[in-house]
Amino acid sequence: MVGIALLTLVPGELGGSETATRGLLRGLAQAGTLDYRVFVPPVAADAGEGLPSEVVPEYRRAHTIPERLLAMTLAAARPGPLRRHLSGAEVVHYPLTITIPPVPVPRVVTLYDVQHLDLPQMFPRAERAFRTLAYDRSARSAARVIVSSEFVRERAVERLGLDSARIRVIPFGIDHSRFNPGDATREPFLLYPARPWPHKNHDRLFHAFSLLRRVRPDLRLVLTGGGHTQAPPRGVEIRGQVSSDELVSLYRRASALVFPSLYEGFGQPPLEAMACGCPVVCSNAASLPEVCGDAARYFDPEDVDEMADAVLEVVNDPEPWRARGLARAAEFTWERTARAHEDVYRELL
Repeated sequence: MVGIALLTLVPGELGGSETATRGLLRGLAQAGTLDYRVFVPPVAADAGEGLPSEVVPEYRRAHTIPERLLAMTLAAARPGPLRRHLSGAEVVHYPLTITIPPVPVPRVVTLYDVQHLDLPQMFPRAERAFRTLAYDRSARSAARVIVSSEFVRERAVERLGLDSARIRVIPFGIDHSRFNPGDATREPFLLYPARPWPHKNHDRLFHAFSLLRRVRPDLRLVLTGGGHTQAPPRGVEIRGQVSSDELVSLYRRASALVFPSLYEGFGQPPLEAMACGCPVVCSNAASLPEVCGDAARYFDPEDVDEMADAVLEVVNDPEPWRARGLARAAEFTWERTARAHEDVYRELL
């Protein structure tokens, strides 16, 4: 049996790692051939996404990031009761990176990035220390490390000293039953679905947007994702945490997705937008060119003039970018991702 440990999940608070994990589980539920059991925390009893699952009641309830840290600390101090739930697993996968609880069988860890090592100035000292303790140790102790891009593989080898032979590159997928073109009319707004973390580069986007408004005063900027607390500039609308259905509707109606991130291990939103027929204007940083291929109009995320020019070009002539995006997104499916994960599990069974 393959165990999948999700005890550190806090629904709605982990960004892309939660999206990717849930997509993988749905893919395994649809295309998997092995025996699975997902171990979930009390706050996320439905997180199995169709796979057989078991709530671990001994894990402390955590609804916020500070509560998550406390729950992980307590779990690390007393792993025995948690470990007993996983005693029947022959291999355990930790899709959220942190190996809680540790088990005496081969472990698979998903590593999303090493941003705390590549961009340490964007993290408080305490968080850097936590990631070094929790993420880096988990990756170094794993029998296999799964990453979503060659970019992350290269950074993990250089920064963490991981043996490349233990790393498997498996891109994430897209749920094409949900993310697909509709018949909605495109509206004059740009979309950026991202929490306001420093690497998401919102301040430069706001500057570029102010330049765009001089040429296109009708243009709006719509932001989604939790954590937006500051009053936005003129023309910027904050939607906060939105449902999957509302996000799809935004992708289908936006003139373009603008994605100015300074650092991504993969970058799910550009592919989701492409699958919905939304043109993508994208940073040329980190993994994004690898993931988006020739289907996005790239810009230097630190150059606001270049950002504004790229957006204007796409908004004025969207159809070529729409067509290339649809073709690119079709290459990514959760079924393909799930089958590649099963190959990794079989290596260790």
